Amino acid sequence: QVQLVESGGGLVQPGGSLRLSCATSGFTFSSYSMRWYRQGPGQERELVAYINFAGSSTSYADSVKGRFTISRDNAKNTVYLQMNSLKLEDTAMYYCNARVVISGAGTEYWGRGTQVTVSS
Repeated sequence: QVQLVESGGGLVQPGGSLRLSCATSGFTFSSYSMRWYRQGPGQERELVAYINFAGSSTSYADSVKGRFTISRDNAKNTVYLQMNSLKLEDTAMYYCNARVVISGAGTEYWGRGTQVTVSS
């Protein structure tokens, strides 16, 4: 059974930090690229950060560049999102996503999300 379980969200003041984790099981984690998405109130879901299967390539949304860092530990089947200098507009539900394309066929899995609220 495939599982992606996010944790680490919570309430934080502007300028603070949080570290999100996404623990996975039920699939070959080291073969999948991983992404963090977020969806704020009344907003579309947006891609925040990407990391390739090996952890050797990452990319970020412009809105979080220089503040967020995505990383992964293939031995622990876990992906992380370190979030620093948090802003009010970072308030959202954060979801992790696993994706692989094999012979042109794509497979992806989603977690249920963890809430991040930035408020003074």
